[in-house]
Amino acid sequence: MDSNAPARAAREVQSHRAFRWTARAGYAANGVVHILIGVIALVVAFGGRGETDQSGALNAIAAAPLGFVLLWVLAITLCALGLWHAAEGIRARKPSDDAMGDGRKWGKRIGEWGQAVIFIALGILSAAVALGANVDAEEAAEGASRGLLDVPGGSIVLGLVGVGVGITGVAFVVMGLRRSFRNTVDIPEHGMGRSVAALGVIGFVAKGIALLILGALLIVAAVTTDADVAGALDGALRALLALDYGPLLVGAVSIGLIAYGVFSLFRAPYARL
Repeated sequence: MDSNAPARAAREVQSHRAFRWTARAGYAANGVVHILIGVIALVVAFGGRGETDQSGALNAIAAAPLGFVLLWVLAITLCALGLWHAAEGIRARKPSDDAMGDGRKWGKRIGEWGQAVIFIALGILSAAVALGANVDAEEAAEGASRGLLDVPGGSIVLGLVGVGVGITGVAFVVMGLRRSFRNTVDIPEHGMGRSVAALGVIGFVAKGIALLILGALLIVAAVTTDADVAGALDGALRALLALDYGPLLVGAVSIGLIAYGVFSLFRAPYARL
């Protein structure tokens, strides 16, 4: 059996122009979702009501005229982007270094496949809402956590998931502060490129902070065996809201999420695909 066959198949899939442009549109779709999450979170920060997570954003789209059409567009493009990252993981290539060691290749594979799972899951969630499903990410997260805590060793697994989410949050903050996200996009160095890069810095740091809080909640849930502590992004932002100056903190993160969403819109044409 040819060991290079999967990589060749992945390369052939990625070479299709229509697939590549659909995957690019997935970044824009992700941007729309994050902008809506940020807007809803900003409303909540000032005393309003809403679900400050992916399901809340998708439910808001569903309530709009012809919202189901946009939901299907989001579902298709997000799944395409997820499949692109899955294929990229199979190829495990890095343009600046074709001779990566096995450790770096597997690190890249895990990172690409992790992104693939996230985008495909969001695409499936969008399709479910388009079909009329009543999706609540917060309840789903708490239910999954409760199920883990009910099995032997489940609290350890939940704690490890929390650590993984926290590490991802740290990675986002570092990517924002170091501007290493520029390695994945061809943003112009001058003019509009500077504004786009600034949005990336703010957005990556804000999303990283939200993920750090989410990871901390999962770890607390694992240690206390209290599934009600765990949750999705909505739970993380509401935990932040309960702190001193919570509305200001949530407002700042909300603006950052909006910035990340706008950056993702620009990322669609600039991404290195």
